[in-house]
Amino acid sequence: MQTLKFTDLPLSDFILNAVEEMGFSETTPIQAAAIPAVMSGKDVIGQAQTGTGKTAAFGIPAIEHVNVEDRSTQVLIMCPTRELALQVKEQISKLAKFKKGLLVTAIYGGESYERQFANLKRGTQIVVGTPGRIMDHIDRKTLKLDNISMLILDEADEMLNMGFREDIEKILTFAPASRQTVLFSATMSKDILNITKKFQKDPEIIKVTKNEITNVNIDQTYYLVKKEAKFEVMVRLIDKHDLQLMLVFCNTKSKVDELVEDLQAQGYAAEGLHGDLRQAARNQVMNKFRNGNTKILVATDVAARGIDVTGVDAVFNFDLPMDLEYYVHRIGRTGRAGQLGRAFLFVTRRDRGRMRDLEHYTKVQIPQGEIPTQADMEKSRQVKLVEKIKANITEDSNEQYEAIIEQLKEEGFYTHNILSALIKMQAGTVKKSNFRDDELSDDSRGGRNESRFGGRNDRGGDRNSGRRGFERGGESTRNGSFERRGDNTRGNRPQFESSRPRRPLGANPGDAVAAEPGMVRLFISLGRKDNVSPNHIVGAIASEARIPGKVIGQIDMYDKFSFVEVPQRDVSKVIDGMRGKTINAREANIEVAK
Repeated sequence: MQTLKFTDLPLSDFILNAVEEMGFSETTPIQAAAIPAVMSGKDVIGQAQTGTGKTAAFGIPAIEHVNVEDRSTQVLIMCPTRELALQVKEQISKLAKFKKGLLVTAIYGGESYERQFANLKRGTQIVVGTPGRIMDHIDRKTLKLDNISMLILDEADEMLNMGFREDIEKILTFAPASRQTVLFSATMSKDILNITKKFQKDPEIIKVTKNEITNVNIDQTYYLVKKEAKFEVMVRLIDKHDLQLMLVFCNTKSKVDELVEDLQAQGYAAEGLHGDLRQAARNQVMNKFRNGNTKILVATDVAARGIDVTGVDAVFNFDLPMDLEYYVHRIGRTGRAGQLGRAFLFVTRRDRGRMRDLEHYTKVQIPQGEIPTQADMEKSRQVKLVEKIKANITEDSNEQYEAIIEQLKEEGFYTHNILSALIKMQAGTVKKSNFRDDELSDDSRGGRNESRFGGRNDRGGDRNSGRRGFERGGESTRNGSFERRGDNTRGNRPQFESSRPRRPLGANPGDAVAAEPGMVRLFISLGRKDNVSPNHIVGAIASEARIPGKVIGQIDMYDKFSFVEVPQRDVSKVIDGMRGKTINAREANIEVAK
């Protein structure tokens, strides 16, 4: 598909001035094809993903289309989410900056009707909104579609997925039959085609191919990583690449909340975005991310619709998306405006089949990355520190600081010792990871050189994985006891490692060593033969007793029963919370060990 300069298109000066001020000169493929088609007055179907520039593809013709002397609503744009409606409104407002007298308003749920009433009453020519709120205003007669001459559906597939079909069809019937109808969708499902047949007249179809969808400005890498080690790998990549602004995608709301809590605990400025947040909270989170106060935004796919923040260094696919089309939506939020972006994808052995499907869908072979080792992290840290020192070295002397150095030298300290101490103070304390380098990767073959995604025995994991020494975030000793390495059920960086004395080899289970000070040892009626792992125990107790997984201490596993240590203050909560509950779908009895 041809790429043109905006100056090559039949655009008014006010559009060209706005585009230039926004820093754009060349069109994207969807813009080059769609802008002339929409400006011709034809009905158009555009198939394009997020990040391809589709807002300008329909926004520029909409602005050109408006007669500013007419104060009635002439263009209606429907979007699936509040975030996308706001984003489209802001983008169109920027493009319309130099067209005097043009007003743009966004209407969506979660905001007071009074403000929207006032904006509509002013005489807004372009209205951007969600289907539900548009219908509310139509019913209240505060939005009239009598003079609508252009109606645009943005991300129509997502609107249908969210159950807006009835509202969409009703809204379309309110608009004049002579209107121009423009539809943009990432996919062309049967439902989408039914709408186009019913409400469009001989539409021109414009399609961005998958090769064009995959952004060449994005460096994509996947990592084979154990599920419980994802957080550790992510923070290593953040630190190694010195990433400043990031989007992290998870498949569930609960994982978003957990990951945000874990990132904040490690000192990262992180916020979460998902469907349970009220509109005021969502706006606050997005504003903090846009102005740079929040460095890491963790979101679900639906909640992230419409996020368009420039300068995003990287996108982390913490979970492989349930719908492969979402992958392109996700990574399209980095590498924009000609800037280089990064996309990291975490894949467990269980995900390998879907990883193959993803590469087939995008028609791109994504290279496997090497997980940074502790040595890599230390080297990267030293390089950054050296660069920082060099940047602060000047030829100008500072008598105050030199006097301090002279004082220390007079007291018998050598210059190199003074400098070492200062560098150590500047570098700070290194956070120790309780994961060994060999405990992070989920690639038992040590890389992809032997086989791209595993051989004939790679069918959902290692048959003997439950018998290995390392078992989901812990380390098993020869007598079956287990030292936890942090709250690995939550995916966070491990915080705790027991240092209690070990039971002698050959000792009986009843000869248990006393619990750590402040901890109480509990007996659990399930063991290894019940297909229960330490990870299952931690997850069940943390969930049912509502205590942080990281406070749970040593776990000793036997064939038919187990022992776990919990803080003395939480004993009642654990016993009461686990009463009648199960661990890995097996009923468990838990009591203070005798």
